[in-house]
Amino acid sequence: MLINYREYPTNNVLKKLLKDNTTGKNIIFATDIYTGNPKDEITEKYILSNSKEYEICPRVEKALNVQSDRTRKKAEVFTPSWICNKMNNHCDAEWFGRENVFNIENGEKWTTTVGKIDFPSEKDWKDYVKSKRLEITCGEAPYIVSRYDAATGEIIPIEKRIGILDRKLRVVAENANDEKDWLKWTYEAFKSVYGYEFQGDNLLIARINLLTTFVDYMLDKLGRQPVAKELNEITKIIVWNFWQMDGITGTVPFGKPTEEFHQMSFFDYEQGINDTEPEQVDCKIYDWTEKTVITYKSIRG
Repeated sequence: MLINYREYPTNNVLKKLLKDNTTGKNIIFATDIYTGNPKDEITEKYILSNSKEYEICPRVEKALNVQSDRTRKKAEVFTPSWICNKMNNHCDAEWFGRENVFNIENGEKWTTTVGKIDFPSEKDWKDYVKSKRLEITCGEAPYIVSRYDAATGEIIPIEKRIGILDRKLRVVAENANDEKDWLKWTYEAFKSVYGYEFQGDNLLIARINLLTTFVDYMLDKLGRQPVAKELNEITKIIVWNFWQMDGITGTVPFGKPTEEFHQMSFFDYEQGINDTEPEQVDCKIYDWTEKTVITYKSIRG
């Protein structure tokens, strides 16, 4: 099992991982396979229930008919790690001005480079950690973190990981002076990577993959698990930086959520509040440099 909602660290922050910072509610399913209504919010009760028909799990663990249905309806196909690696290597070759920085490709395999990463004279490791990267329609975020191969489910050991954030965390581990420094720059690394996704189950798994990655690297570098304060801090960053959105419109899927127990009045009808077309809501993200909430549309250009 690649995801376990009842175990550390997910069980400690599951409620926070379900939050949608734009609507103030939970992220929604955005698919009808779970409850029949794609607008339903994903809840802890649903996830932890033993009576549900479908588990929220990575694509590779879904039934084949569900996989094919989502491919047909949403063009959902998850990219193998070797292709993610190739594309991330291309981006890094542009940034560093040379190839084979983090690994050397050999067909569908790769060999991790040995030794500390060298940086160009005009850039340093902090510039790399802070450089912003966005994975559009991110699914389970295989370009950002590579805990497992999204196409096969094969677990990838930490020293072989190829995600954008994995590379940044390697750089942090190689350059941080102490635990305090490691935490500071690890938070910076997480603040620098972004992703949006339409379907809520994918988004939740992406968020959990980032959270678990934080735990993996802390164990590897510091030899301990995060305390509650650290888990809450990294979860806050993840939930802001990985959000639910219709990538075409830059808005919340299916428009503004329906208010519960709203009593319709004559005034509502006069104002058209009962119109079948829901109000579109621009998705919000957080500018960590300016420490302010902005809309995604404001930076999309």
